Amino acid sequence: MKRFYLLGILFLLATVSAWPQQAAKAKKLLDQTTQVYQNAGGISIHFTGSQDGKILLDGNRFYLECGGIKSWFDGRTQWSYVSQNDEVTVSNPTDEELQAINPYTWISMYQQGFNYQYGGQKSLKGKSGEEVILTPKKKQDIKQITLLIGKNNVPQYICIESRQGEKQEIVVQSYRDKQHYNDQTFRFNARQYPHAEVIDMR
Repeated sequence: MKRFYLLGILFLLATVSAWPQQAAKAKKLLDQTTQVYQNAGGISIHFTGSQDGKILLDGNRFYLECGGIKSWFDGRTQWSYVSQNDEVTVSNPTDEELQAINPYTWISMYQQGFNYQYGGQKSLKGKSGEEVILTPKKKQDIKQITLLIGKNNVPQYICIESRQGEKQEIVVQSYRDKQHYNDQTFRFNARQYPHAEVIDMR
């Protein structure tokens, strides 16, 4: 009986000591992925999953087209155009609001706002790579972000899970870097939507 008790303690100690190692491995992988992203220039991604769409990224700026909504963010102001209603909402989003809109905000926020854990080699939605799980340090709407990082440190799969149990899955189908975008790519052009109702929330 004492032998089994001792084995249980040793197993528990081994498990506890492995957690920091796994976290360090996750951080190294995230750091490498962030470095690749920062050196990629403009990025174009087409994705499937919960919805089909595309996202253009350049630093903290983005253009997202998904589910009948187009969103532009120039680093400060966001415009969200809903084609069904022909209206555009203008706002200065918080970091948490950006997390809910742009699945790639973890690239700049994980170092301060999240804990992370390495999940090993996985295969999800037909994509394979190394899994990293992010959980926010402070309670918020997002409960967990699961990343599957493929070769060359490019994310292949992202799952954002809310505390209400909702999941937003993104499966990367095409990824192109070194794209060149001008400033207007990330700003709403009112001339292209002359009849849109503007709702300014700033």
